[in-house]
Amino acid sequence: MTPRLQPLPYRPDSAELFEAIADEPWAVFLDSGRPRSTAGGMDILAARPYATLVTRGGMTEIRRHGEVRLSPADPFALLREELAADGQAGPLPFNGGAIGYFAYDLARRLERLPARTRDAEGIPDMAVGLYDWAVLVDHQAGRAWLLSAGRDPRTGPRWQQLVDLFSDPPPPGQRQDFQVTAPVAANFDAESYRHAFARIQRYIRAGDCYQVNLAQRFEAPVAGDHWLAYQALRRLNPAPFSAYLNHPACRVLASSPERFLALRGGQVETKPIKGTRPRAAAPEADSALARELRESLKDRAENLMIVDLLRNDLGKVCAPGSVQVPRLFALESFATVHHLVSTVTGRLAPGLEATALLRAAFPGGSITGAPKLRSMEIIEELEPHRRGLYCGAIGWLGFNGDMDTNIAIRTLVSSEGRMRFWAGGGIVADSRADAEYQECLDKAAALLGLMQRHRLGDSGQAIR
Repeated sequence: MTPRLQPLPYRPDSAELFEAIADEPWAVFLDSGRPRSTAGGMDILAARPYATLVTRGGMTEIRRHGEVRLSPADPFALLREELAADGQAGPLPFNGGAIGYFAYDLARRLERLPARTRDAEGIPDMAVGLYDWAVLVDHQAGRAWLLSAGRDPRTGPRWQQLVDLFSDPPPPGQRQDFQVTAPVAANFDAESYRHAFARIQRYIRAGDCYQVNLAQRFEAPVAGDHWLAYQALRRLNPAPFSAYLNHPACRVLASSPERFLALRGGQVETKPIKGTRPRAAAPEADSALARELRESLKDRAENLMIVDLLRNDLGKVCAPGSVQVPRLFALESFATVHHLVSTVTGRLAPGLEATALLRAAFPGGSITGAPKLRSMEIIEELEPHRRGLYCGAIGWLGFNGDMDTNIAIRTLVSSEGRMRFWAGGGIVADSRADAEYQECLDKAAALLGLMQRHRLGDSGQAIR
């Protein structure tokens, strides 16, 4: 079997292409937010993986061509074995490989963490498919391709069918309206949040930690078509690291602005976000909020703490002296918020590959705190529910050895008729409880808008 590459007609909105496979199990759409956002540039669409890896607790189920085996081995090592990266660059950034998610709670395979919070998610800790074929859309070049890595013998006989499907995708069919059937409930109110905030302040004063990312969870019962809900979300909050995953155990609707780890030809990049202000409708007020964030000593200090943490994480697997910080405290503006974003880079050490990098830095320091392990212990103590996918990562690891992943924030997870999402922020010594609580709501604004604006029973309407 040999790799194949077929140009396709370019479409500015890749959602029109994904419509053809959106309902298939294990269909995945890594979405740059185009055409409503110009921050990202490449989309990846795929379905029908030839193998899947699903980790729950201490066991990973590997399915390949109908055969099933269970393994207690390290999930990252199992993924490395399945990828068997060939190191061939190829003409495109992605040439087939693994696509899926790595939940925050996968960290329990890496660190000894207490088990105090309630696992109300019930989803796998890792759910990854191995995809021989995919559609790649390069919006900056205005081009699209169907590609195959040549690893699945089933791809050849159906190649022309795939070319035809994505050259002229069918129009959207009739879909069941997406409905939120009861009010959204949070696992913190203002008073309980202040109590958890005070505990963190005591830990900071005692020298246990410098920063802890405290998050609250929102939940509501839902019904109807999740692909319609995702399309509504990407209109409300286009973001460069968005994703829609139609996994058998859950559906994932992500509109993340944050890159976790990218690996290109041995060069590593991570772009932590710390520092947030809401957007304002009036241009003058919006500019004032952006300027306030840019000049905030507190937000810059928070950002710098996480930059130092990530420099340390990258230093575990990068060549000595190669870790650099080319951009510090850059202002980036999104649909509902302004953020401070820094960039940390490095060169992966010889003999290591993408899974080693992902394992070394997982979960991302921007959503734990510093020092990382102690912050995660405090999170486990104070947050009422386990995080599940929230603050984990979604993305791809290619057969060519490259990788790109997000931090799974601004992300909804739906299973068993209920949809959840989270919002949080870093608590430091000079944080104020009410301001941090409001920051959570600012970050959740787009997701709350999706859930509440057309909740069935409020207006009698559902999202269409």
